[in-house]
Amino acid sequence: MKILVVQQKMIGDVLISSMICENLKKEYPDAQVDYLVNSFTTPVIQNNPYIDNVILFEDKFRANYISFFKFLLQIRRKKYDIVIDPYAKLESSLITLFSGAPKRIGYQNKGLGIAYNQKEKHHSKPKSYYGLAIERRINLFEKLIKKNTIDPFPKLHLLNSEKEEMIPVFKQYGIDLASEKVIMISILGSEVSKTYPEDYMVKLIDFVAENYAVKILFNYTPKQQKEAHSIYNKCNEKTKQRIVLDLIGSDLRSFIKIMYHCSLIIGNDGGAVNIAKALKKPSFTIFSPWIKKENWSIFEDGTTHIGVHLFDFYPELKKQFELKKLKEEYSNFYLKLKPELFSDKLNTFLNQNLKS
Repeated sequence: MKILVVQQKMIGDVLISSMICENLKKEYPDAQVDYLVNSFTTPVIQNNPYIDNVILFEDKFRANYISFFKFLLQIRRKKYDIVIDPYAKLESSLITLFSGAPKRIGYQNKGLGIAYNQKEKHHSKPKSYYGLAIERRINLFEKLIKKNTIDPFPKLHLLNSEKEEMIPVFKQYGIDLASEKVIMISILGSEVSKTYPEDYMVKLIDFVAENYAVKILFNYTPKQQKEAHSIYNKCNEKTKQRIVLDLIGSDLRSFIKIMYHCSLIIGNDGGAVNIAKALKKPSFTIFSPWIKKENWSIFEDGTTHIGVHLFDFYPELKKQFELKKLKEEYSNFYLKLKPELFSDKLNTFLNQNLKS
């Protein structure tokens, strides 16, 4: 049996959907389980023993119809028995349809309807602490699981050599992992509308540094260096002594190796938080006002994983404003989510998860 899981786009999505591959491979160990993703996301599925082949969806397929059609023909020639499409957009629907697979699984009322001959419901409210991002994906494949219990947790697979190679790097930056605790702060989102206001982030960082004896790493991309330095410069001098500003890794895989040695993560929602969770690291996540928390606050248990959203403190706003309005005026709504609103939650989280 040959199975293809189609999950294009972002890092967090690809990491979460890798859970589908794991469950199917455990249920059907003799099956070939392939995973179709964008090339920049492959570090989160490197060394994954439950994926037989990684198929890359390249940017040129999106830019050129002829290239895309040739790619569709390549997929068809592989003769998959089952194709599962958690991405559910036009491109992935077409890949699923043209695969010619006898069983093509997608969501009801999402994607290109004719692409799927098995359509599963896409429920809108979480039924467990797994969160919608996990539950909806389970909906797609649970009927295929007959013998095993479904494992909902996405995982990263680091080699021992990868874990060890970062220890001297930390030492170069003045961090002794044997005696010091390190935390990651995701100071910037993937875009401005997903980024907690700078002055509020500075208050949060100062609060952590003042109350906890930890070394602080910033998560940001090289393109965000200017913004990262701006946040650093606004922190008080005692806080700066705890921050190691430039230990960010040269690529996504090196970030994963760095995150492995951190005790926990705090900050903006995004791929870094999903990576931390897959490494079994506690997380405290700040969601943008226009993001649906119930979709992406996965495994929120109030202790190990906590998410905060504007609607947690101002539930009336959820009824007053549509998603479009929240996104258009995200900066105004973000300003309502002052650090003081969740400082007690953050303090409790840190106390619980920084114990020896």
